[in-house]
Amino acid sequence: MTHPLEPMLRPSSVAIIGASDTPSRIGGRPIGSMKALGFKGDIYPVNPTRDTIQDLPAFASIKDTPKGIDCAVIAIPAKIAVETVRDCADHGVKSAVMFTSGFAELSDDGAKAQQEISGIARESGMRIIGPNCLGVFNVGSGWYGTFTNAPGMLRMPPGPMGIVSQSGAYGAHVFMVSQLRGVGSNYWVTTGNESDVDVAEVIEYYAQADDVKVILAYAEGMKDSNRICNALEMARDAEKPVIFMKVGSTDIGAQAAASHTASLAGADAVYDALFKQYGVYRAETTEEFVDVAYGCQFGQYPQGRKIDLQTISGGVGVQMADASVKHDLDVKPLPDATQKKLKELIPFAGVTNPVDFTAQALNDPSLMEANISMTIDDADFDAHIVYLASIPASPFTKDISEQIFNNLRKKYPDEIMMMSMIGPEEVVKTYEDMNIPCYEDPSLAVRAMASLMHFGEVFARGKPEAPPALPGSALPAPTTPVAEHEAKRILDSVGIPVTTEELVGSAEDAVSVWQKIGGAVVMKIASPDILHKTEIGGVLLNINSAEEVAEGYNTLIERAKSAKPDAHIDGVIVAEMVSGGVETVMGVVCDPVFGPAVMFGLGGVFVEVLKDVTFRLAPFGVDEARRMIDEIQGRAMLDGVRGAPPSDIDALAEALAKLSVFAAENADTIETIDVNPFIALPRGAVAVDALIVPKENAS
Repeated sequence: MTHPLEPMLRPSSVAIIGASDTPSRIGGRPIGSMKALGFKGDIYPVNPTRDTIQDLPAFASIKDTPKGIDCAVIAIPAKIAVETVRDCADHGVKSAVMFTSGFAELSDDGAKAQQEISGIARESGMRIIGPNCLGVFNVGSGWYGTFTNAPGMLRMPPGPMGIVSQSGAYGAHVFMVSQLRGVGSNYWVTTGNESDVDVAEVIEYYAQADDVKVILAYAEGMKDSNRICNALEMARDAEKPVIFMKVGSTDIGAQAAASHTASLAGADAVYDALFKQYGVYRAETTEEFVDVAYGCQFGQYPQGRKIDLQTISGGVGVQMADASVKHDLDVKPLPDATQKKLKELIPFAGVTNPVDFTAQALNDPSLMEANISMTIDDADFDAHIVYLASIPASPFTKDISEQIFNNLRKKYPDEIMMMSMIGPEEVVKTYEDMNIPCYEDPSLAVRAMASLMHFGEVFARGKPEAPPALPGSALPAPTTPVAEHEAKRILDSVGIPVTTEELVGSAEDAVSVWQKIGGAVVMKIASPDILHKTEIGGVLLNINSAEEVAEGYNTLIERAKSAKPDAHIDGVIVAEMVSGGVETVMGVVCDPVFGPAVMFGLGGVFVEVLKDVTFRLAPFGVDEARRMIDEIQGRAMLDGVRGAPPSDIDALAEALAKLSVFAAENADTIETIDVNPFIALPRGAVAVDALIVPKENAS
């Protein structure tokens, strides 16, 4: 693989600038670790005060070392660090790892110095990680460009994990916890202040590296949306799970009062959209972060969500079933014929799912093998979890348990199994060698299996559909505030259906429009200065006589002038009254990093109360829109409840996809869009109200 980070992560020659003869000091630890752990490349200590350092010849300056060194570790004070970085670039050093702190994290002067470092990287092509980082290492090659106590943390041989963390301390913590959990890592990178290399570029490297199969990433935030999206896309296309710990929140850069969408897009909604869109698993705790990685390292991902639960304890079976439902797994019952055969085998067993083979398995452990075999042979499950408590470790059942699962693995080499049991490391290792991950807590085993099923679904569906093309007649987004009727005219041009309506300037014209519509109408005040019409009584429903229409017109004008004396009033909208259907909401908010994000949820006046919404980054295709629709908690409403007909999901998905393309093509203009309600009908869908808020500098 040829990648710009190759010299940093797989160097054959390294210089340690600020090298120390004392292996415990920051400038001495990289050398001590590499010597202890077998780095095969050349090491050049740089320190003008010594002739040798840790039994290696020392150099007074980076300028005195051979040219073309792959990576330089910079462990010197900030006041001379920038000039040293420049010297490295001038000397042809290919990459640098900067331990040095005291830059953007400290002061404005530090930020200016860090900008110089970024400039050197851009001008020279030398890749720089840091400053203010704990460094990098590669277990397999013995390369330790870090001052962490890496040798003291190592418990596992090199494995398929690649770890990247903005935080050095947390990165070290995750590495240690993962080692204790039995997760084998190879690459470890901390990016610090990210003057040049960021988390996204390291994910990109891991996505292309043959010796990385699973990616763990930690970040407080992202600066380059295109790079992180491309990196996550590469990982997904390479079928490499990305497990992400994202902390903190994003400032969406919009006034929450301006629209429903803006008020609901704060915190992590946009990052959730990013992760869902690219199939990333978002971990909430370190335990989950590492537990999911442990399961992924076995490299088996179920193709569906049908789970078989086998247990020695009925109570634990209930716990696993509850956890399975919580994680949206399909705990389908065994076929009736299989249940009957299992009952004949163990009369006191629970045989639906979970299957409780009871303590009888202690008297005749072979029953357990027959039980599990019958379940695999007769039923169509995607994966299996077996809870055995301490049976695999007990001196009475240890050997027979091992024999049973050896037999099962030989008989079903590709069947995806997971064990929940308690035992010492050597017993756990026995089952891991059979490609059976082991978890002490049965509920956490279910969570881990759900994560594997998530990745199985992501990899099976492959690349998403392309976003739809907009009509050639599509209008651009407005650059100045517009009233509802103008917003709907624009959306209609994009291909998003809107209500039949007209803007009128008199009571007489309102009556005329009502007569043309030929049924009940909705009357609404039209003003670019009145965003939420219901708050001033600016909407009248189910108006259906000439007298009501004329009176309604006058009422709306009076209410608007009373509530907003300075507002510009375009007139009154007279629109068809849409009855039936399910009220949904579509919206757009512009994130300062990721650009337009599209929202979908159940609509109406309760959208901000229920907060039952989901987001995606624009643009996307109809398939992604369908996944959005399926995510909301109120999804069943769209299937029809209490005798109501099901909603037209195709129409909803197409409208969402078109809205996403419109938002992406007008990203520099749009601040927010609200289409609320967007009524999903048995046939089609229609926008009843719409709001487009342009950016302040759009014009």
